[in-house]
Amino acid sequence: MNQATVPRWSAMEVIEGCARAGYLGVGLWRDRIQEDGVVRIAKYAARLEIEITSLCRGGWFLAPDATARRAREEDNRRAVNEAAELGAHMLVLVVGPANDRDLETARRSVGEAICELASYAMTRGVSLAIEPMHPLYCGDRSVVVTLAQALRMAELTRSDGVGVVLDSYHLWWDPDLEQSIANATGSILGVQLADWLAPPPDPLNGRGMLGDGSIDLRRFCELVRAAGYDGPVEVEIFNPEIWALDPAEILELVAERYLANVD
Repeated sequence: MNQATVPRWSAMEVIEGCARAGYLGVGLWRDRIQEDGVVRIAKYAARLEIEITSLCRGGWFLAPDATARRAREEDNRRAVNEAAELGAHMLVLVVGPANDRDLETARRSVGEAICELASYAMTRGVSLAIEPMHPLYCGDRSVVVTLAQALRMAELTRSDGVGVVLDSYHLWWDPDLEQSIANATGSILGVQLADWLAPPPDPLNGRGMLGDGSIDLRRFCELVRAAGYDGPVEVEIFNPEIWALDPAEILELVAERYLANVD
């Protein structure tokens, strides 16, 4: 479970809820871990035998001036430290948009920034997972919009600690997806699932419950497993209609839909 699917719960509450519902892990968000404190959360998760599968998010590398760039570099190092203290499987990187219309230069700059951050992350034992996002978000959230682009950036770091996270919502449309996932063998650090509602009711918070949309989620996960990935699968759904449900009910519904549409 990803905390974004049950945002009414704090980090401690989602860990407890997942343990009670039979989940094995949870992905957390940086803006929510401050409520209870990183050390306390890590100890609680360990006591309940819940893995911290991811911490979201680092990134947003491009800034308009040197002062802002330094601030973002410092924040990304804090994110690495938090991931290390939580024992998270990966720090998810949403790389951010370009400052102007020059996408290729922006992508080169993002690649350079990830290389620099990777050097620090290695000292803390933290893996960095680049998240390619749907082209819908290229203008305001990420200049990395295909898995192939994310893989090239990961490869340029020449670090075993840098890979990719595959989100069905962002990748399902790609006509080269099967080959790109095959090419990601050895670089897949995590998998996230949500369905695509057609048309999306909201550009950001319009993701669908598993089985309610256009994505062949079973096939998506088959491709991932064929590429050798056997790690955690998170469900990350941004949708106010789902958030309005009781969080415990959401956990139960997600489990039912996962069994029906994925496993």
